[in-house]
Amino acid sequence: MIQVKVVNKGRHPLPAYATPQSAGMDLRANISEPVTLRPLERRLIPTGIFMALPEGYEAQVRPRSGLALKHGITVLNSPGTIDADYRGEVMVLLVNLSADDFVVNDGERIAQMVVARHETVGFTAVEALDSTERGAGGYGHTGVE
Repeated sequence: MIQVKVVNKGRHPLPAYATPQSAGMDLRANISEPVTLRPLERRLIPTGIFMALPEGYEAQVRPRSGLALKHGITVLNSPGTIDADYRGEVMVLLVNLSADDFVVNDGERIAQMVVARHETVGFTAVEALDSTERGAGGYGHTGVE
């Protein structure tokens, strides 16, 4: 388990795992009054959480499946990435993809956050790449079966 330094300027508990094998921790809205998201509207929702991730780690902000299924609410830049050198407030960019207004209330679980290790890569410029069976086949290249 890695340790992450956190400043909680919000009114709600720190993100925590709901079960022992959960990958994500719920992020809660930290707002002074309800926020109404109209259909296709997007809003940046504060959480009150500030953190210092260790070098080599990122936090990914992802939608909550229940909000997506029941209300059409998702994280617009999913997954949103929080870099290890970012020290600002964790914010969640929500979008309402439904035909109905959705009200975000203070303390509501609005997204989940997964902390993950990542690699840093360097690129080497070459004239050509080695060939593979797949080659340049991309979107839908295998057809429908």
